[in-house]
Amino acid sequence: MAILLSILVVVLDSVSAIGGPYAEPMYLLEWFFTLLFTVEYAARLATVRYPLRYAISFYGLIDLLSLLPTYISLLLPGSEALLDIRILRLLRVLRIFKLTLYFEEYTRLGEALAASRRKIMVFLSVVLMAVLILGTVMYVVEGPEHGYTSIPTAMYWAIVTMTTVGYGDITPQTAVGKAIASFMMLLG
Repeated sequence: MAILLSILVVVLDSVSAIGGPYAEPMYLLEWFFTLLFTVEYAARLATVRYPLRYAISFYGLIDLLSLLPTYISLLLPGSEALLDIRILRLLRVLRIFKLTLYFEEYTRLGEALAASRRKIMVFLSVVLMAVLILGTVMYVVEGPEHGYTSIPTAMYWAIVTMTTVGYGDITPQTAVGKAIASFMMLLG
């Protein structure tokens, strides 16, 4: 729940109508979550049998990468864009994504979907993570001057691009943005 709430703070903070007037509460919430995850990371390192093995594991690196941007932004002025790396915390949610309920009332289609639920959940999780992460990257790369005014707007662009709908209402202008868009199109 804390992971999802911290991501919600990141997303809402990118919306100017929310992030502007509520900048101070958002800042305090970000530090609350950073300190909470720092304590959790330190506790994991202190309690696991092989701390180095955890520190260099996939989830250990995700934990570390989700903490560093906030601390770096404190030390290096102008590095606020690094705060969007916090979205990587979403990867940790995969550990708790389990669909365990099965209802007898499903029709054959429901039974087929239930039999494939893990594959469907993995597929949807990968798609949602790609939309969230690459949308955030586009928000950082292109910025408001090119129409990417918030992370939700950039996520909208990522969905439109990934599904090959391609409305064209928001388009990348930089070379890096166009490369990311090309990757998103191929991924879609």
